[in-house]
Amino acid sequence: MSKATIIGGGTVGLFTAYYLAEAGIEVTVIDQGDLTQGCSIGNAGMIVPSHFVPLASPGMIGKGVKWMFSAKSPFYIHPRLDRRLVEWCLLFYRSANKKHVDRSLPYLKNLSLLSKSLYFDFARQYPEAGIGLEEKGLLMLYKTAAVEHEEVEMAALSNANGIAANVLSRNEVRELEPDADLDVRGAVHFTGDAHLDPAKLHDFLKRHLLARGVRLVGQAEVQRFAHSNGRITHVVTNQGEFACDQLVVCAGAWSGKVARLLGLKLPMLSGKGYSFMQSNQPAIRTPAILTEQKVAVTPFGAQVRFGGTMEITDTDHRVNAKRVQGIYEAISRYYAGFTPTPPAPETIWSGLRPCSPDGMPYIGPTARWQNVHFGTGHGMMGISLAPATGLLLAEQLRQKEASVLTDAFSPDRYS
Repeated sequence: MSKATIIGGGTVGLFTAYYLAEAGIEVTVIDQGDLTQGCSIGNAGMIVPSHFVPLASPGMIGKGVKWMFSAKSPFYIHPRLDRRLVEWCLLFYRSANKKHVDRSLPYLKNLSLLSKSLYFDFARQYPEAGIGLEEKGLLMLYKTAAVEHEEVEMAALSNANGIAANVLSRNEVRELEPDADLDVRGAVHFTGDAHLDPAKLHDFLKRHLLARGVRLVGQAEVQRFAHSNGRITHVVTNQGEFACDQLVVCAGAWSGKVARLLGLKLPMLSGKGYSFMQSNQPAIRTPAILTEQKVAVTPFGAQVRFGGTMEITDTDHRVNAKRVQGIYEAISRYYAGFTPTPPAPETIWSGLRPCSPDGMPYIGPTARWQNVHFGTGHGMMGISLAPATGLLLAEQLRQKEASVLTDAFSPDRYS
């Protein structure tokens, strides 16, 4: 292999390019956008080995039905006559069971732990990147007895699987956040979770890859593929053709569309999320999830990002003001001393997370083509799992032994 073409310039695509370039492979990354937007920029930046249970899990069907009737709920599927939506929902339903969770858990845990390790290696190697990587853990803050029961059960499962989790009382939480005047019943503290600034990471990766000779091509929309003898030979775009010995699809929410152009079945919908920044005053110190509202909170020094919602859609970027309002209203319910400012429309970020129906990413080759791999479908875990995904793809393309087992991530599992 001498040339690899990667479709998708998000963090997963860039880390794949990084590990291939480190191995001496000539890499071209093409993206339909300008490589400055997308889910890699405005997300919570959390690295969360604690999140080893897939989205498709017991209880999610009931919660989803309940949330469907609230315009401000954290999870929403807009009912519409759409074949792909119906198929996705049926597959999600079939996966939302304990057997699927038990089978998936070790795969997601090992992938996530590998990713965290790679992040810290990366930060040590490139301190000039300034990505703000910190291991302060993650607080799962809760206000109700029902959610407390769920989170304490999750803490027990985590500890049983080697992921440290401490159950904290109301007063113990307040000791960790002395300035925030938390109004909560308690929390679970996943001490090994970490966070970083996703925009700074993405910006550094682009600059580093360009310096290494990687070609980054924006505004290149894939139109079709040229192929011969079971191999993709060229990616045809509105910016011209790109030859490839190996093709890697890391196109995020658009990966399903790219897969269809390749004649593949890759069930995929977008989980639209929103975020906005606020002045971090009084200071919030520890990243958190406001569990009843599923709102993520990430402090970045003088600023703090609030984000959330999982609005299942296609590739619609329009901002739903009700969803943003739900995030905004949740803040003061948990942080009683924090007075948020209504975000101006131009300051609201929205991104499309690529969601598979079973909550597992697609990582690896497809039998349909001899030289096509996928790295997508990470849902809310794209940043968290990006370096491990990139490393695994680089190992697979170079026919090296994989760092962790990957068969559960096969892109062909719905074929």
